[in-house]
Amino acid sequence: MCGRYTLFTPAEELADRFDVDVEWEPRYNCAPGQALPVVTSGADRMRTQQWGLIPSWADEASTDLINARAETITRKPSFADAFERRRCLVPADGFYEWVDRSAGKRPYRVAFEDDRPFAMAGIWSRWEPPSRQTGLGEFRTGDVSADPDPVESFAVVTTEPNELVSDLHHRMAVILDREAESTWLHGSVEEAAALLEPCPAAEMETHPVSQRVNDPRNDAPDLIEPAEA
Repeated sequence: MCGRYTLFTPAEELADRFDVDVEWEPRYNCAPGQALPVVTSGADRMRTQQWGLIPSWADEASTDLINARAETITRKPSFADAFERRRCLVPADGFYEWVDRSAGKRPYRVAFEDDRPFAMAGIWSRWEPPSRQTGLGEFRTGDVSADPDPVESFAVVTTEPNELVSDLHHRMAVILDREAESTWLHGSVEEAAALLEPCPAAEMETHPVSQRVNDPRNDAPDLIEPAEA
């Protein structure tokens, strides 16, 4: 799965890489439930959405759906409509995986050797909260609570791991070739589905990192530094 990632590439480099306007401060521990940047079809700027897809038809704003499996994305009601109509790019420059060791789970960071940014395949949705029924007592007192705002949210698409990641986990995010990003955003369902393969392991590397990354409240450059295994 993909449950935590980094995006510390400077905003000006992200703007050049994805050809959109960017306002973003470096992050070293992007976590579910947070507002994180995505690139959507036709957008001229990077927008932020909540990580944890809320289907448009959901009764409540649960953020449990952080990943969508490539093998079932066209069949599961939670993901099928978004896959067909609302695909996005999720910029990152590395991600974390946890491996069971004798002393407990150990976090590892996976990235390209030069820490270059890349796009994970994502899908997104806009959730409108159900209208709240207001009682007569509220009308009399004027105590009318406003409905929550609409929420835009996304999930990262995952697939089987490549040779490097398979030593760490049985799933990995779909990392798109740069040339395939436009097809992911604008192509047909069939064209997009053909992209849901593990990226080659060449030029990627991994190393153990501090267990401080386990707590999403920790967000600092030293989180990505190699640590003793």
